[in-house]
Amino acid sequence: MVGMAGSVKLEERKAFTLAYVEHMGDYSGIPFAEYIDRLYSWAKKRNVRPGFHPMGIFLDAPGSRPPGKHRSEVGISIAEKVRASSGIKVRNVPAMKVAAISHKGPAEEYSATYAKLGDWIVAHGYEWAGPCIEVYSKRPETVDGKGITYAKVMAPVKKRRH
Repeated sequence: MVGMAGSVKLEERKAFTLAYVEHMGDYSGIPFAEYIDRLYSWAKKRNVRPGFHPMGIFLDAPGSRPPGKHRSEVGISIAEKVRASSGIKVRNVPAMKVAAISHKGPAEEYSATYAKLGDWIVAHGYEWAGPCIEVYSKRPETVDGKGITYAKVMAPVKKRRH
């Protein structure tokens, strides 16, 4: 099965509250399932309604720091205001304009998805305006021995000044 990236679309995202776990290390080594289970369990214990789709926020562009120093957040949106606890942090994410593309495929094909997204941003007169956000639409699956990820990859953007 070959992965595929959809076409890029411009979207307006509403502000939301994020409950998240911080991670430092190579992006390929993030224990997503463990963090996501921890987040949903934390929300349930506090009677907080979580969003349906967990997400990853990648604070450092590949190549900007050594891979072992990459900073990321794995999180879920939550409906209620609640205080951070048990290693789970909470913050508000502002409304933003994003360039978004769908990714369906193995992790090693993310670079092609990001390249297509980056090319679109430049070609349409925008520039990156914040860390990339991946929203996972369903649990990863294994197909033909490869892990397949289903994500909407979103880059916050602003019009480039000339």
